[in-house]
Amino acid sequence: MKNQVHLIAYPNRLGGSALEDLGKVLAGPFEGLFAGVHILPFFLPVDGADAGFDPIDHRTVDPQVGTWQDIQALGKRIDITADLIVNHISAESPQFEDFLQRGDASPYGEIFLTYHDVFPQGATEQELAKIYRPRPGLPFTKLLVEGTPRLLWTTFTGEQVDINVNSGAGWKYLQSIMDVFAKHGVRTVRLDAVGYARKKQGTSCFMIPETYEFIQKLSREARSRGMEVLVEIHSHYQSQIAIAKQVDRVYDFALPPLILHAIYRGTSQYLKRWLEVSPRNAVTVLDTHDGIGVIDVGPEIVDGVYVDGILPESEIHELVETIHQRSHGESLKATGASASNLDLYQVNCTFYDALGGSDGDYLLARALQFFAPGIPQVYYVGMLAGHNDVALLEKTGVGRDINRHAFSEAEVLRQMQLPVVKGLCRLIRFRNSHPAFKGEFRILDSRSDSALRIRWSAEAKWAELDVDFQARTFRITYSEAGENSVLDSSTIMDPRASNGKEFPT
Repeated sequence: MKNQVHLIAYPNRLGGSALEDLGKVLAGPFEGLFAGVHILPFFLPVDGADAGFDPIDHRTVDPQVGTWQDIQALGKRIDITADLIVNHISAESPQFEDFLQRGDASPYGEIFLTYHDVFPQGATEQELAKIYRPRPGLPFTKLLVEGTPRLLWTTFTGEQVDINVNSGAGWKYLQSIMDVFAKHGVRTVRLDAVGYARKKQGTSCFMIPETYEFIQKLSREARSRGMEVLVEIHSHYQSQIAIAKQVDRVYDFALPPLILHAIYRGTSQYLKRWLEVSPRNAVTVLDTHDGIGVIDVGPEIVDGVYVDGILPESEIHELVETIHQRSHGESLKATGASASNLDLYQVNCTFYDALGGSDGDYLLARALQFFAPGIPQVYYVGMLAGHNDVALLEKTGVGRDINRHAFSEAEVLRQMQLPVVKGLCRLIRFRNSHPAFKGEFRILDSRSDSALRIRWSAEAKWAELDVDFQARTFRITYSEAGENSVLDSSTIMDPRASNGKEFPT
């Protein structure tokens, strides 16, 4: 992945309802801003039970949004990241429907993971209670296979049937998807839900040693096809550090809640501690198609032993409550038991509304993201400083839809005129163009826990971010043509501040 800012977007929610419309936005209002785009699931169907993360046909572009030729056309202008949905396939897929009809006689039978595959002699109450799942209840759905009741693994929902990645057929299925990706110009493979892919009796069935081995196996396959690997896992921060050592890229999911906490509480204490140890090969985000994760900064119990998180539990609770308060209760309607897609580890809210719609706080958060170690990704709703789509939430009842607004072309153009979005564009251009970000990252001594100073330097080129969390202000000082220049929170939204100059792309 190029060390510049990348975009995250749906194929049908930015500027129109098709990949062609997304391309027009990238070539028009977003021209020169992004080195790559993570196109969220464009497979058949894009409008399934989980917004494309339940593919009926993972190797086909949904005709509603376009074709593989559209993906290739985009890939000639901008690097493409696509999701390899490792853990599951739709219960409406032809492979699964054949299995339901023919059972073990189906050529696809061994693709799907059953209770018996993991517990051939049955499981104890303790073993079942030990299984980790991001939703309440056990990860099984009872279905009739050849007229006989069987228990299928369904980690997420009953519409998403888990793949037996240990089987020859399951492995060939995943390989075939990577073949199609490579053929059509995908540059980076995002391994979705890979932490749940390997199950083993007597374990949590999440991020066990066999999972790490499987990630390495998938990574070798992707690299052999000329693609990089980005791993998507929500887990304890120590797991993220361990995973990062084995893959090309891993998400820094701890960063968003820590930035919110720092702004809310006026302290850099915990954020600074994380930046000292965070993976340097990270992809940084503030917002994604999922919610704002909190498990990534929380504690963990390993074999009955309590392991501290980055934030104390009491402050995590306060963080969540503050998000609800700043969003005027809208995030509360979309989170937890209020939402049909209940997730135990996330708060559903746009990042802009999590900051109460404060332009200054929002640009401060983005400056921190862009100076944190890693390659930044910006979600399309965040790019446009989008508000919570409560109407969509009420229509679908799906919590994460509050942060999945579909922007028309007119809405995109209107949002691009907002001072906060113009300020964000300036930050993006600065992050893309300044050579210091190719060099060394350091945290400098600061006057107190209410301040944070970060510096990037590459030979004689340097850029420094100085944040005052009590005043909620920031100042970027950087080298330019032998002189020191400044970009700060008081001028970044003022078009006159740059004296007509824009950063190169």
